[in-house]
Amino acid sequence: MRFYKTRRWMIISKDMNVNEKIRAREVRLIDSNGDQLGVKSRQEALDIAATRNLDLVLVAPNAKPPVCRIMDYGKYRFEQQKKEKEARKKQKTINVKEVRLSPGIEEHDFNTKLRNARKFLDKGDKVKVSIRFRGRAITHKDLGRKVLEQMADACKDVSTVEQKPKMEGRSMFLMLAPVNEKN
Repeated sequence: MRFYKTRRWMIISKDMNVNEKIRAREVRLIDSNGDQLGVKSRQEALDIAATRNLDLVLVAPNAKPPVCRIMDYGKYRFEQQKKEKEARKKQKTINVKEVRLSPGIEEHDFNTKLRNARKFLDKGDKVKVSIRFRGRAITHKDLGRKVLEQMADACKDVSTVEQKPKMEGRSMFLMLAPVNEKN
């Protein structure tokens, strides 16, 4: 039994083995048009790619035999980077803004906080409405829940309740998400 030293190299994410980095003896070769050229030796495949001034790219290393494609690798990489850049442009980041209330909040203060929450929701941000219980106020959780439900009810035309009022430690919170305009 023979033991061969294997050459180790890192494959950077989304990079493929190209030309001389391909180590398989035989490969299934696919033309740049997508036509199959059959199983060829590695050197023969490299020669075919060189005559066409293109690269030999390993696309399916785990197949038996590995599958290689003849293509312009530089152009392929450029197009992939362009697609990724477009995908990043189309992503929308959603911020979570917090509005803090107290269990015994007065009407004017509540309206001010409500105005802020509606402004955040109109901008497309999620709103975390929280109530922090201080001292003995923790015994009146029902008052806090009532205030949170009042806030959710006042914002129901511009938001949906993503998470119902929930107690966490000494605070209770509610998550509001903006209503999608696309529906």
